[in-house]
Amino acid sequence: MFPTLNEQMDVIRKGTIDLLPEKELEEKIINSIKTNTPLNIKLGADPSRPDLHIGHGVVLHKMREFQDLGHKLILIIGDFTAMIGDPTGKSKTRPALSIEETKINGNSYLEQASKILKPKNLEVRNNSEWLSSLTFMDVIKLASNYTVAQLIERDDFSKRFKAGTPISIHEFLYPLAQAYDSFVINSDIELGGTDQKFNLLVGREVQKAYNSAPQCILTMPILEGTDGIEKMSKSLNNYVAFTDTPREMFGKVMSIPDNLISRYYQYAAFADSNSVNEMNKGLSDGTLHPRNAKVQTAMQIVEFYHSKDAAQAAFEEFERMFVKKDIPDTVDLFILPEAEMLITDAVLLAGLVNSKKEAKKLIEQGGIYIDNERVTDFTNKIDFATQKLVKVGKRKFLYMIFK
Repeated sequence: MFPTLNEQMDVIRKGTIDLLPEKELEEKIINSIKTNTPLNIKLGADPSRPDLHIGHGVVLHKMREFQDLGHKLILIIGDFTAMIGDPTGKSKTRPALSIEETKINGNSYLEQASKILKPKNLEVRNNSEWLSSLTFMDVIKLASNYTVAQLIERDDFSKRFKAGTPISIHEFLYPLAQAYDSFVINSDIELGGTDQKFNLLVGREVQKAYNSAPQCILTMPILEGTDGIEKMSKSLNNYVAFTDTPREMFGKVMSIPDNLISRYYQYAAFADSNSVNEMNKGLSDGTLHPRNAKVQTAMQIVEFYHSKDAAQAAFEEFERMFVKKDIPDTVDLFILPEAEMLITDAVLLAGLVNSKKEAKKLIEQGGIYIDNERVTDFTNKIDFATQKLVKVGKRKFLYMIFK
């Protein structure tokens, strides 16, 4: 028994950026209710990177909502298309992966996505199942359904073309291959981030060309990273990973700029509309301090990906390490040139001391801390591949990381 049309649309519209064409979607839902048949909800997973972050969680959570409404999820692991490389948002050709690499990454993707998606009503397919068996004649037929002019309309292709940056022919095949996936699985609705809108629309056109009912498309917002500038990305090291420990997850969320609190609360903590409105009101009229709003957001995110107890423990540890140690609300980030460095070299390079001799003397006096632990040996190299809080003396604080 499916919820009513209005009940479903209320859930589907929540947080959505694009819903096209909405009238067609309503007709699909009405027919689904009449025939007691679930809709096929498609999400393409790019296994070029195996680690998921809470930015990916925005779309995955919307998929889960469709699942809770009783519809069938079809997760397409793009093991074949990853060998092309999704050019979306890329300023140059992306290196191709081997089929073995994509399968390993695809398995990791599914394992992590299971933190949000339920196994019930979930079908997982690798698009190599059908794309690897296409003949050259099949590819020509597929390519004949879209023009070069249409493909060049895509923002990233257009910018590269105008800049004279090379665009390989095989990159044009990516949106067509992704669209062919929609035809094969008979997709009713395809989800993606706003950066995938072009690809999702191509899916509609290819389905029509193959005499199949076109899918509707739904896009969700792209979540900014913890730096508050670029979109969340592991390569930019501004991400909060599904696999982060509760302590890491909590700390990263507490480091976001104040202007992102509401977005993280809505799209990463999945707060309901009333709670989001209440937070916005409190932040606006000054009755809610940004620090308290961040704590509320961080705890809800940690609870979702770990547990309520883990969230409480992460909060208490954060209080011990940061609040009670008089750490300022804002601490600058310093990028180191190497992943492993002597602490004496790192603090000198960052300008926290005037000489290595001064750094060694401070260590001997117990005046340098890393993540609230006193440094006692200046001969061991420190791993700065993950962000660390360095305290020198009583008042100098700096986050350090290698990128």
